[in-house]
Amino acid sequence: MQKLNYSKTFLIGFGFFASSLAWSLYNSFVPLLLEERYLQSTALIGFIMTIDNIFGVVFQPLVGQISDRTRTRFGKRMPYILVGIPICALAFFFIPRTGSLLTMMSVIIVFNLIMSIWRSPVVSLMPHLTPSIHRSKANGVINLMGGVGGIVAFLAGGTLAKIGGDNMPFLMGSIVMLFALLMLVFFVREPDSRRMARILEGRADLLAAQATSGKAAVSADSQADGDNVKHKIGKEMFSGLDKGEKRSLIALLLAIFFWFCGYNAVESFFTLYATKQLQVSKGDATMTLTFFSLTLVIFALPSGLLASRFGRKKLILIGLVGLIAVFIPMLFIEELMLLRVLLLLGGMFWACVNINSLPMVLELARKDRIGSFTGYYYFFSFSAAILSPTLFGWIRDLTDNYATLFFYSVIAFALALICMINVRHGEADPLAAAPDDMEADATAT
Repeated sequence: MQKLNYSKTFLIGFGFFASSLAWSLYNSFVPLLLEERYLQSTALIGFIMTIDNIFGVVFQPLVGQISDRTRTRFGKRMPYILVGIPICALAFFFIPRTGSLLTMMSVIIVFNLIMSIWRSPVVSLMPHLTPSIHRSKANGVINLMGGVGGIVAFLAGGTLAKIGGDNMPFLMGSIVMLFALLMLVFFVREPDSRRMARILEGRADLLAAQATSGKAAVSADSQADGDNVKHKIGKEMFSGLDKGEKRSLIALLLAIFFWFCGYNAVESFFTLYATKQLQVSKGDATMTLTFFSLTLVIFALPSGLLASRFGRKKLILIGLVGLIAVFIPMLFIEELMLLRVLLLLGGMFWACVNINSLPMVLELARKDRIGSFTGYYYFFSFSAAILSPTLFGWIRDLTDNYATLFFYSVIAFALALICMINVRHGEADPLAAAPDDMEADATAT
């Protein structure tokens, strides 16, 4: 059986590393810049900070579908990466260097728009070049790279801000994005997607000839490839899925929505909960939340390895049950150290969920629809990121109690668990140990 090429996967991970680092810097410094220079309304700043999620919901599924049908000598995904990263690096560099709210907002909108255009392709690059059976392990590597990017952003970005002011972290982010682009260009080769299109067209013509002459029946895989040419792919989410697969896809995407509702509420409001409910300092509140992120990074690769052995669904179910078990005591605990221990465990269980969810979605996709299904994944996760903070904020205003944060998250994770129990598809196919004809040519040097 073909083994996972870890060196190639790490190289592919530089795209996610750069993306995570840039977003971490963006989320840390842009609200401060807006508040210090131009705006006093927290609600307005909060709306500006949701622009990336709004663009993600709109453009990432669309670009994912378009990339599936892209035919260039650079491949399906790389053209968007080659154009998108340099523009984002330039826009990122100018964010703190603007002289008015109008120019800053213009640069922010350009940055968010272009990021939403190349994010789906860069994430799709891993499953596009990785055999199905190894995607959980590969996704663990990719998320490890992303987690390291976030840590580097917080440590190096904070240090640079102290030394050189607001401009330095953004300069670092731009340099890292360009460095990641160079790593992808020189060490990750995506095959010529025009060649695969010609192969599929040939298969479609053969299928048509066989159907006309009444010769031997064709295989299901060949029929699927023929459909790819004869019909426009990506217009219907359920194209090519049987009833059981459709039900599994719906249940899985709803589970993704619910568990990101639970996660985003905690991510957005934990520091407020800690400062208001536990009466700790902002620094202690922020440091406490990093315990969750730390074990998420540490357990990213092991959760992928465990899923390869025991199954993706089983790891996700364990993760959801673990998150519920960890968050229920937080309804009553107000001891900071005990809370940090629980968050350490929570990060481990969240890795079990987060690392294996995208591979399960992509397992339901045909090889020619990986970009589209990546877009579906981000549509539901970004929708949760938009809705959940607002919904919990409304609940908190009604109850006037930040402790309801964990009650809200437990309910969200429980709903995700119910949905996940009804998923019957999405495990790796042991027979799909090698990529298809086009992917087999992909190499990393």
